[in-house]
Amino acid sequence: MIIVRVIRRLAGASSQRRGVAAVAALAVSAGIILPALATPGSDFTPTPLSKGLFGPMDVKADKTDKWDLLLKTKDASDITVDRLSVGAGGQSGWHTHAGATFITITSGEVVWIDGLACSSTTYRAGEGFVEPANHVHLVRNASGSPADFIAVQVRPKNSPPRIDAPKPNSCNL
Repeated sequence: MIIVRVIRRLAGASSQRRGVAAVAALAVSAGIILPALATPGSDFTPTPLSKGLFGPMDVKADKTDKWDLLLKTKDASDITVDRLSVGAGGQSGWHTHAGATFITITSGEVVWIDGLACSSTTYRAGEGFVEPANHVHLVRNASGSPADFIAVQVRPKNSPPRIDAPKPNSCNL
């Protein structure tokens, strides 16, 4: 909408000025300028291990004592497995995912920072947690030793494994 207004204002301008406005509008709409808002990671290395394409799922595990499982998708999903290494003091940069990500810490410890609540939780080797879909967060290794974890991600088919995000204004962790 803003791009349309800018182009309408420049309709009476010189052809050179209209050309510059058109290039700028295309750059913004293509996302060329917006990624500059993202926060880059440091000493954070993902290694893809596997990727499978699954059709719509309706998986149920009958209740055993107190345990139950229900996994349901309405369309095709990519399920990926990645090993991620975070050097001492390294961090992922602020980002989100289009689907749920199941994390298991295999060595060391990481701090998961929730960008919405601006809270942090430390997870150590052998512990796991779930990163909710579309939830801005950052993973940091605040220890003096490297940390590794496995991420199993269930996301819509062909969606990116990571979506960079700007640092939340209200979070200074």
